[in-house]
Amino acid sequence: MDPTTTPNRDIPGTADVEPIPEASEPAEATFDPTRHPSDPPFVPFVYDDAASEPDPDARPEPVSARIKEIPQKKGSSTALFLAGAVVAGILGALLTVGVLAATGTFDEVAVITAPLTTDANGEQAAQPVEVPQTQIINNLGAAVNPTAVAAKAVPSIVTVTVANSSVDDESAAVPIGSGSGVVMSTEGYIITNHHVVEGGDAFEVEFEDGRIYEATLIGSDDLTDLAVLQIQVSSLTPIEFGSLESLNVGDPAVAIGNPLGQEGGSSVSVGIISAFNRTVEFGDETSLTGMIQTDAAINSGSSGGALLDAEGNLIGITSAIGVSQAGPEGIGYAIPIEMVERITAEIIETGDVVHPFLGVTVRTYFDTAADGAVFPAGGLIDEIEGADSAASQAGMQAGDVITLIGGKTIKDRIDLVLAVRLYRVGDEVEFVAEREGEPMTFVVVLGQRPADLQG
Repeated sequence: MDPTTTPNRDIPGTADVEPIPEASEPAEATFDPTRHPSDPPFVPFVYDDAASEPDPDARPEPVSARIKEIPQKKGSSTALFLAGAVVAGILGALLTVGVLAATGTFDEVAVITAPLTTDANGEQAAQPVEVPQTQIINNLGAAVNPTAVAAKAVPSIVTVTVANSSVDDESAAVPIGSGSGVVMSTEGYIITNHHVVEGGDAFEVEFEDGRIYEATLIGSDDLTDLAVLQIQVSSLTPIEFGSLESLNVGDPAVAIGNPLGQEGGSSVSVGIISAFNRTVEFGDETSLTGMIQTDAAINSGSSGGALLDAEGNLIGITSAIGVSQAGPEGIGYAIPIEMVERITAEIIETGDVVHPFLGVTVRTYFDTAADGAVFPAGGLIDEIEGADSAASQAGMQAGDVITLIGGKTIKDRIDLVLAVRLYRVGDEVEFVAEREGEPMTFVVVLGQRPADLQG
């Protein structure tokens, strides 16, 4: 009912490998009495062609034979050099181990087994090896996995078709629009938007696997744009509810709905949480407050769908998109989950929603910082709406600055409106306000919002 390569690297082939030169006839091996045992031994070429292999009698003597024939000299400079090298090597190793121990390299190690030696029977013997554990230097948090989120949430998303049987009395109900919905419980309750079901009296929901069920409208609330449908089915996968408390601007967000009512079910789009507490103004002078803004693609037909966090938990019900004279602006809005829980619970219990009423007109109060900056610091009461209003009965006065409601900090007018709406009529709520710079506490019994007040 609403009017988003990495180029392949070249892999070296045989053409990139430098060819081995052809072997020439080996020269006759001669014994060099000046050759030292530490020098690399002579290694003959290995031939591919056995017929051209030289006579074994012409091969040089074994290295061991040559070593025995080297005369030993007492007190030689070579022996002194070797002894010095051994001592220097030991000292260097001890110094290296000391530096590594001092820097904590060996504080946490993982022991693994690896084949390092072969025993006399040809079997590999496992030797323990100490390997330093890797450490994450810059942990930026887990990125969203759209595939996993979709696999978890899509079974809980439905397409809602809305029809009106009064359009043509001589035929069946005529479809007048479609939207999306989210399964919230195993009892068959489905969340959608008020504007999706508005004007209809017959409803169907279709699941991703093609199942279609008739649905009954349990209730609807135009002030928060929420509605609840129900189907008589037990084998359902309800969505998991999340929370906004641990989320921040920039966190991943995934929107799932059925834009434009297309065949084939839901679509998935990925973005981020762009902002909280947005106020969305509509052309009919109504508005929605406290909305989540996202750049995940939300289009006509996505209304009533799910906005999810990186874990696939529901954090909002998609409801509106930003549109200018040029068309959609790629900005979407969702009703926050705390409001969704509060309103849908009352709809299921009573079939309707009555909103609490404080009975004041307020605006944002700005304080002045030591450096001269002004900043929002509460909700300033401009006027008390009648002597029997909840605020008046609690002792509040015009000029009071409300700073806390039920322990929640109030920074501006929007904070105040949202805080009150999360309660029910008749709830006793503690308010803290400043009067002429002095804090005061009030226990307010919330009244009922008059029916003629909209938006």
